[in-house]
Amino acid sequence: MASPARRILLKISGESLQGERRYGLDTKVLHNIAEQLKTVSESGVQIAIVIGGGNIVRGAEASAAGMDRATADQAGMLATVINALALQDALEKVGVTVRTQSAIVVQAVAEPYIRRRAIRHLEKGRVVIFAAGTGNPYMTTDTAAALRAIEIDAEVLLMAKNKVDGVYDADPSKVPNARKFETIDYMEAINRRLAVMDSTALSLCMENQLPIVVFDLEAPNSIERAAYGEKIGTLISQHDTVLTGDNRP
Repeated sequence: MASPARRILLKISGESLQGERRYGLDTKVLHNIAEQLKTVSESGVQIAIVIGGGNIVRGAEASAAGMDRATADQAGMLATVINALALQDALEKVGVTVRTQSAIVVQAVAEPYIRRRAIRHLEKGRVVIFAAGTGNPYMTTDTAAALRAIEIDAEVLLMAKNKVDGVYDADPSKVPNARKFETIDYMEAINRRLAVMDSTALSLCMENQLPIVVFDLEAPNSIERAAYGEKIGTLISQHDTVLTGDNRP
């Protein structure tokens, strides 16, 4: 991305909100995210957010431990509502107008997800947080992020990861000489099974030609840099695949 996008969707993993804690929320992390989002919003970029819940409950892990999968995923959806409310509070404390919409009915704390209402909020300069994933079990928040980005006509999907600064050709924690992709084509990312995001989400982005930027949330001013189109992390799109240090795939 060479210039600021008009409208972005930011996907924030739940784990990134816990900071150095083993569980829950780190208010310093929330404040840092809120300050960056305030700067981006004030520059005229319309911001929507999908937030995960892995710092509280991960449906897949709860299911593996013996909980019914649909019930486990519903618990995970509720965890994303908690995170959405925490981020909403952090944004309001720095003076950002924000609305939270939930894919499951939690009328006392959030609006229901209504596409046209969400777009109207964005057009008025409000930040919109989408909670509870797609509202369906067996669907990840990555899929929710791709779906909501397409529904609201976002120009780019920004994937803020927890201590992962892009997409690599191997697991950098296990392979010392693993190389990062500067850019990678959608289909190659799918074929390589690089675990950037689930295949359903990646396929949705490919079918709708929605570019994805994968970056480390902890990098300095990372949200601002990604939103303004600076070179950060890895770009997944229809461009040629380029590994760091290479001029060709």
